[in-house]
Amino acid sequence: MNFNEYQDKAMETAIYPNRGDNLVYAVLGLTNEAGEVAGKLKKCIRDNSGKLTPEIRQAVADEVSDVMWYIAACCFELGVSMNDVAVSNLAKLKSRQERGVLGGSGDKR
Repeated sequence: MNFNEYQDKAMETAIYPNRGDNLVYAVLGLTNEAGEVAGKLKKCIRDNSGKLTPEIRQAVADEVSDVMWYIAACCFELGVSMNDVAVSNLAKLKSRQERGVLGGSGDKR
């Protein structure tokens, strides 16, 4: 399965208000799920001395999959394909690597 196929299938399961005109909902969902990924890791540090057991890895992976769903929703709401976003991101990173500016800060390095 490629990203566009995933995006199409993910959007078949999308039930939220004003679907197709609700980027705010998709972005808020994305940030919520990213927070849940962080929360699983934080609890691993607190409760398990940071040791990633198979169960914890799976729990984090489950939350990462929810992040991926919301990325698909964000792309849908923006009218862009996940494949195009992925290709664009790799091109940006390759350019930064070639120019020696992978580190540092700023969107336009």
